This record gives sequence, structure tokens and C-alpha cells, in this order.
Amino acid sequence: MRRLLKLIRNSVHWGILIFALTPALQGPAVAHPLAPIKPLRVWTGVASWYGEKFQGRETANGETFDMYSATAAHINLPFGSLVRLVNPQTGKSQLVRINDRGPYVEGREMDVSYEVARRLGIENKGVARLRMELIEVPTRRE
Repeated sequence: MRRLLKLIRNSVHWGILIFALTPALQGPAVAHPLAPIKPLRVWTGVASWYGEKFQGRETANGETFDMYSATAAHINLPFGSLVRLVNPQTGKSQLVRINDRGPYVEGREMDVSYEVARRLGIENKGVARLRMELIEVPTRRE
């Protein structure tokens, strides 16, 4: 009987101790939000999209074009550059990777894949003025 009472008393003490310490514990570091990524360059330009006609063809960097991937064509940004596109009319944004050259139409800054156009809400318009934020340029290999 004494053993049982001693076991119960010790269990209660541990329970109180755990209950008292739990609020003092800090959450994991992952729970803290990261600071937003600051773009290297920001500008606005007209973007158009391309899709089915080019599906499966080779892009300028040698990849196979996939109209459902988050890729884009730019006349001179290095291949592999990451650009955040923002539609100011809807507030929607999409991160794209440059893997092709173009557009070759006067007044257009970028061609995006069909999927990017759909996500930004410009697939029915064909062209739209977007905010373009250069996030990352790949490092050069010597």
C-alpha cells in the first residue's frame, strides 16, 4: 500500500512539473516566418504567353518546352534566372525560371508559359502589363 501511495505522489509531482514547464518551452525555429526576399531589380513590362503551338519543342537553353511549367522567355536575362511576376490588377504573383529567348515582338518584355498566364489571370487577354522582380541570377561557372 505504501508503495502505491509513493508511486501516486511521485506521478502527481511529475505531472505538476511538466504542466508548469510546458508554457516556458519555445516553438521550433521553423514556426518563425522568414523575411521577404528583396529583389535585385524591379521593373514593369508587357508580357504575353505561349503554349500549345510550342509544346514539346526545344527551348533556347536546350530544354523541352512544357506549357504547364513555370517558365518564361526573356531576350537577355541569363538562363536560370528567377523572376517573380505580379499582376497589379489582381495581385496574383508567380515565380518563373528563364529558359528561353524572346519575345520577338516590339513592346513586349517577356513571354510566359500558358500555366503562368493562367495563374496570373492573363490567359484570356493574351498580353498584360506586369511588375517584374528579378529575384536571383545564377552564378557563372568558370
